[in-house]
Amino acid sequence: MRALSEKRVLLPLKVSLPFKKQIVPMKNSLLMLCSLMAALLLGSCSSTQKVTLDPISVHGARQGSQIYQASYTRLTDIIHTSLDLKLDWDSAYVIGRATIEAKPYNYPLSEVVLDAKGFRINQVSLIEGYDNKPLKYTYNNKKLTIHLSQKYSGEQKFKIQIDYVAMPEKLKVGTDINGPGSKGFFFVNRDNSEPGKPKQFWTQGETQNNSCWFPTIEDPQEKMTQDISITLPDGMVSLSNGLLDFSTDNGDGTHTDSWRQELPHSTYLTMLAGGDFRIAKDSWKDKEVSYYMEPKFADHAKLIFGKTPEMMEFFSNILKVEYPWEKYAQIVLRDFTGGAMENTTATTFFEGMNMTPAEYLDENHEDIIAHELFHHWFGNLVTSESWANLPLNESFATYGEYLWNEHKYGGDEADYQGWNDANAYFNTERAKQADVIRFNYPDREQMFDVVSYQKGGRILHMLRKTVGDEAFFESLTLYLKRHSYKTAEIHDLRLAFEEVTGKDLNWFFNQWFLASGNPELEISNHYDAAGKKATVTVKQVQSLNAAPLYRLPVKIDFYANGQVERKQVVVDKAEQSFSFDMLQQPELINFDAEKYLLATKKENKTPAQYALQYKQAPLFLDRMEALLAITKQPADKLSAPLIISAMNDRHWAIRRLAVKSLALLNKEAQASAHDKVKDLAINDSRSYVRASAINVLKKVYKAEKNDETLSKAQQDVSPSVVKALTE
Repeated sequence: MRALSEKRVLLPLKVSLPFKKQIVPMKNSLLMLCSLMAALLLGSCSSTQKVTLDPISVHGARQGSQIYQASYTRLTDIIHTSLDLKLDWDSAYVIGRATIEAKPYNYPLSEVVLDAKGFRINQVSLIEGYDNKPLKYTYNNKKLTIHLSQKYSGEQKFKIQIDYVAMPEKLKVGTDINGPGSKGFFFVNRDNSEPGKPKQFWTQGETQNNSCWFPTIEDPQEKMTQDISITLPDGMVSLSNGLLDFSTDNGDGTHTDSWRQELPHSTYLTMLAGGDFRIAKDSWKDKEVSYYMEPKFADHAKLIFGKTPEMMEFFSNILKVEYPWEKYAQIVLRDFTGGAMENTTATTFFEGMNMTPAEYLDENHEDIIAHELFHHWFGNLVTSESWANLPLNESFATYGEYLWNEHKYGGDEADYQGWNDANAYFNTERAKQADVIRFNYPDREQMFDVVSYQKGGRILHMLRKTVGDEAFFESLTLYLKRHSYKTAEIHDLRLAFEEVTGKDLNWFFNQWFLASGNPELEISNHYDAAGKKATVTVKQVQSLNAAPLYRLPVKIDFYANGQVERKQVVVDKAEQSFSFDMLQQPELINFDAEKYLLATKKENKTPAQYALQYKQAPLFLDRMEALLAITKQPADKLSAPLIISAMNDRHWAIRRLAVKSLALLNKEAQASAHDKVKDLAINDSRSYVRASAINVLKKVYKAEKNDETLSKAQQDVSPSVVKALTE
C-alpha cells in the first residue's frame, strides 16, 4: 500500500533557500544536505493538491519494551470464500451471504472463530450436500465463534454459510475500529447530496478492515481462493479480484457481476469497487490489462497508465518470475484513504490519478504505479507472514520504483529517487529508533512508515551493491519461487541470498533489518608526501546504545592527473585508518564512491575538491552532493562558476537547484546567468525547472527585461508554470 504520507506527494509550499549569504565551515554533512534537498523537493510539485488523511496517533515503544507481537496462531485454514452481496444505499449496509470452505490447520477443532465487525448475524449453517444445518454461535460484535456439530481433524473439510448484514457506517471509532479510515467498505456520495461528485463504492482491507464487510480470518498468513457476486443498478460497473466470470441481467434494473479468483491470496487483499467508470482495455501477453476511470478522465487512461504492460514485462524479466495473476486492473476512486492499494489483480488509486494532460506534465505518478505492480510479486505472491515482517512487502515495492526508473529513465533518475527516499528517513527523527523488522510495535499501523518503506528500500539497494547484480536478482528469483502463494519472514529472504551467494549474510541482515539507526561517519584524509601514502580515517560516531557498530564494505576513489584509482575496504571498527601507496597527493578522495551507504557523512573537502567531484565523479549523487555543499559557500570564487554550470546538468533536479541558488550569488554572477535563466523558463524539458526559472526571473531579475520571456511562458499549460506566472 502507498499511504500518501509515504508517497512523495509534495505539497504546495513556498520554499526559500535557508542559507542565504552565509559562509559555513568547509565540511559536508549529508544530514544537513538532506534538509536542503527536502526543501527542494517540497517546492517542486506546487500543482499537486494537498490531501488530508485521517489523523493517526503514534506512540512508539521504548527500547527494551516487553511488547512482542507474535505471528498469528493458525487454527483454521480457510480454503475458499464465496460471497453473494447486495448494497442498501439508503442505509449504507452490505447485505451478504458468505460460504466458507475450511479445514483444521493442524490440530483438531470443533469451533471456528472469524473476524466480523459490527454485523447483524441472521443465520449460521453447516452445508452438507444439499442440506443446510443451523449451527450455534456466539458473537461479540467483533468475533464470530461458530460451534461446529463435530470435531474435525487432519484434512477433513467443512463448509459453513453465514447470512449477515454489515453496517460499516455504524462502526464506532475507538470501540469497533481504530479510525474512520478503517471501516473497510466505503460509500461515496450514496445519497447524491454532493453535486458533481460520482456515486461509488470501494473497499480497503489492509491491515484488518475486510472483516467490516465479510466474515473472515484477518491475518496475512490466511490465504484463500474466492468468488464474489455483487448485484448493482444498471449503469454501474464493478471490479474485484480475478476474472469476471459473467454478468447477469436481472430484469429489474439491476445486474449481478460474478468474479472469480482461482489463485490463493491473503484475505486482506480481497477487494470490491464500483460506480460509473469507463474501462480502457490493454493487454500483456495473453492477459487483460485494464484501467477504470471516471468518464471525464477516461480519454487520458492510456496516458496515465499506458506504461503498465511495459512494467509487467520488465519486472517479469528481471525477476525471472512471470506476472503470476489472472489479470491486472487499476481503478481510480474518490475519497480513497491512501495513495494506492495493491489488491490482487485490482489496484485501487487515490483521485489524484484523475489527471489531465497538463497535470501529467508536472507529475506522472509512475512511481505509485510501479510500486503497486511490484507488490504483485512482493506482498501478493509472497506475503510477509506478520505485520512485523511488513518490509518484505513495502521495502520491495519501494525498491520496485527505483528499478523501474533505472530501467526506463536511467541511473540519474533512479538515484534521485533513492536519495529522496534516504532524505525521508533521515528527516524523520523517530525513524532512527525503530528496527526495520520489529515485533514491539504498539499498533500494527505504525509499521507503515519511512522505515518499512524508504529505509527498507535503501537497504535492499545496499544488499544489491553488496552481493552484486547477478546474485541479487538470482536470489530474488529463488525467494519468489520457493515461497509462491505462501508467506515468508525475513530469515527466508536471508537464506535465499545465502544459498545463491554461498556467503554468511547474518551480519548484513542483523545490522540493517534487525536493528535501528544508521551509521554516522566522520571521514578525514591525509597525505604523507615523504612516505608517498594517502590515509583515509573513518570514525563511526553513532550511539552504540541505539545502533550497531556497522560492517561497511565500501569503495574509495582517488583522483589524480585525470586518472581514477579505486580501492575497496571494510569499515568495521569505531575508528580505523586505511593507507594506500600514492605517488602524489590525490586531488580528490571520494569515499563511498558508489554512493550507496545509508549513512550521514561529515568530510573535510574543500570547495576545489567539491568542484572536481561535480565535474569528474560519475553519479547523480556525486553531483548533487557537490552542488549542495558549494551553495553553502557562495562567496567562494568557485561557487558561482559551478552553480551557473550546473544549470546545464543532465538531471532536472540539479538544474532546478542551480537556478534557485542564483539568489545567493553576487550581482555580476547573476547578470552572467540571466540569458540562461530565460532559456530554461521556456525550453527546459521539465516543468518544475521552467517554473523555478520563472520565479527567479520575477524575483532575482525583476529589474531586467523579461517581458518577452514571460509572455512566451503564458503558452505553457503545466500547473506549476501557471502558478509561477500568477504568484
